[in-house]
Amino acid sequence: MLPHIVIDTNCLLQIISRRSQYYVAWNKFINGEYMLCVTNEILQEYEELLSVRTSSHIAKMIIEIILKSPHTMKLEAHYRWGLIQADWDDNKFVDCAIVANADYIVSEDGHFKALASIPFPHVNVIRLDDFIQRLTVYRNRCVSK
Repeated sequence: MLPHIVIDTNCLLQIISRRSQYYVAWNKFINGEYMLCVTNEILQEYEELLSVRTSSHIAKMIIEIILKSPHTMKLEAHYRWGLIQADWDDNKFVDCAIVANADYIVSEDGHFKALASIPFPHVNVIRLDDFIQRLTVYRNRCVSK
C-alpha cells in the first residue's frame, strides 16, 4: 500500500520547481510512489499561493495535475479538530491527515511541532528531507520484494 501524505503548501511550492533540490518529491507523486491527500480547502490554498508565486495559469495547471492524478485522494474533513492554536489556518492540513489516516504531514512550518505533544489524535509531521528519504527507503523495499 502506498504511503498517504498531506503536503503543506510551503512544501508544495518547493517540490514543483524543477530547479529545487526537492523536485524529486513531485516526480515521485507523478510516478505514483505515494498518495497525495487533499481537501477543497487545501486545493484552494495551493491555487491561491501558486498564483501569487508563479501565475494563475501555472497554478491552474498544477491543480489540474493533482485532481486528475490517480494518486490523489480527495476528501472532506467534516470535523474540525483545532489542534494547532498558533495558526488556525494550518488546521486544514491536520484535519485532512486525520480523515485520510495519513502516514504523515510534510511541512517545514514550525507551528506543526505542537502536534508532537498531542497524544490523540496522533498526527506525524516530517520535514521535506525526511519525506524524500522515507520515499527512497519505501521504494527500495518495494523493488526488493
